[in-house]
Amino acid sequence: MSVTDEDLVALIPSLPKVLLHDHLDGGLRPATIVELAAEAGHELPTTDPEELGRWFVEAAGAGTLELYLETFAHTVAVMQSADALRRVAREAAEDLAADGIVYAEVRYAPEQHVSAGLSLQEVVDAVQAGFADAAGAIRVGTILSAMRHLDRADEIAELALANRDAGVVGFDIAGPEAGFPPSRLASAFETLRRASFPTTVHAGEADGLDSIAEALHVAGACRLGHGVQLVADTGRDELGDRLGLIAHWVRDRRIPLELCPSSNVQTGGAPSIAEHPVTRLRQLGMEVTVNTDNRLQSGTSLSRELTLLVREAGWTLTDIEDVTVTAAAFSFAHHDERAVLIDTVIRPAYAAARGGRHRA
Repeated sequence: MSVTDEDLVALIPSLPKVLLHDHLDGGLRPATIVELAAEAGHELPTTDPEELGRWFVEAAGAGTLELYLETFAHTVAVMQSADALRRVAREAAEDLAADGIVYAEVRYAPEQHVSAGLSLQEVVDAVQAGFADAAGAIRVGTILSAMRHLDRADEIAELALANRDAGVVGFDIAGPEAGFPPSRLASAFETLRRASFPTTVHAGEADGLDSIAEALHVAGACRLGHGVQLVADTGRDELGDRLGLIAHWVRDRRIPLELCPSSNVQTGGAPSIAEHPVTRLRQLGMEVTVNTDNRLQSGTSLSRELTLLVREAGWTLTDIEDVTVTAAAFSFAHHDERAVLIDTVIRPAYAAARGGRHRA
């Protein structure tokens, strides 16, 4: 690796970053899980925090999305009280800020946190209180997810709308993708569309182009969660790059992709970081963002994801600045807030970093 690559790797943690796809129940600190599990009487694979952290990464790397999702039984189990939810949200915001993230959108499914008697609104209140506890170093927007294989999407859509002035900035559907298309939840998306509320949809992670098409045309997705399978609608011949109908639609309409390299490798969506479609899709002119997905299950951070792309896929400071600006520009914050973030925080920091590298 060249000296300039090492300089860039050293810079990444301090550079301002923007994160759009991060799951609250996929980012707990292992030590926190151990403490909360003891309080809740939940049995864990191990009570040693370091061992537990390794267990999550190994279990999540079994090779399919379905097996990956099984690890959440443990994190969700310890997130059933208002105090636990508030603590997890606060610590998530603190950890993201410590990684140099200046704006983050964190998502979770309220319906998964009501087994001990909390109402959906009490869940939202607890999480928002946790984010507020960590306010100052980072701004966090909340995305409420409905589980696509269940039947509470209409409720969650109404919940999101009821809290749009309390920090909830978007709606999502999550969970097993294959066999559970957005059309199952069409009424929820119609409600949100009529209310002018933004949506991002998990699509093209464990299912193909039909899933992406429904996210776009049935759900009216403003962004695609993952979208890694979009690369199947691209090709190259002697005349150059070729895009299919869906790929053209995504590129022509500037629909952002929330790509999560390490997570996709774990679930079989990509063979390696070096061969991950994130680089190819960016080269094709797609609106690419880089994300963590689940920091616990992938043993990762946004700095780590970007470092891997530098080391294994040849990314440069320009690439990192571009995906950071793209993430800010397509966040669910209002336009004036995005412009201030880009013009006064992100661009100046990368200009200074670029100058520093030239002197080196």
